[in-house]
Amino acid sequence: MPPTIRPLSAGNLHYVHQIDPVFQVEWVLRLHAENGQISYTVAPVAPYEKRYPRETIDAAAWLEDADREIYFAFVEGELAGQILLKVYWNNYAYIEDIVVERRFRKMGTGAALIEQAVQWARGKRLPGIMLETQNNNVAACRLYEKMGFELAGFDRMLYRGLHPETDEVALYWYLKLD
Repeated sequence: MPPTIRPLSAGNLHYVHQIDPVFQVEWVLRLHAENGQISYTVAPVAPYEKRYPRETIDAAAWLEDADREIYFAFVEGELAGQILLKVYWNNYAYIEDIVVERRFRKMGTGAALIEQAVQWARGKRLPGIMLETQNNNVAACRLYEKMGFELAGFDRMLYRGLHPETDEVALYWYLKLD
């Protein structure tokens, strides 16, 4: 059964950040840059769980801001995922956060949320959508690529503010809209 997508409302504010963003790392993307093009290979690593700290947001304020939106995905009435969107400074839609409940992964929930983001961005006549993820979140990277996103940038230093010895790389994905 495909997920049902619902926008943030006064009646569902309590769903914001109720999904645990933990994911299993078993692979990483190894980046290669040449002639202005980024490519990658996928390499195995010793498995571990990863969880990033979440920023606290005032979800009620999002209700009053036409340039921000939150959507929830439900499968058979259960909260399965959420996506936070905003119009970014460069006039792209920015996926600030997307997360799918572990038991609803690989069932089309993430794709449905991204399709909703595409509709939202098109409705605002934005030229595209961008997001940032990490080279250790291979499942998410594969989803973005499958949905038509292009890996267009990276930052080797971004996560060293949290963990000085990390080798995590921030990846910037873009989807151009017609």
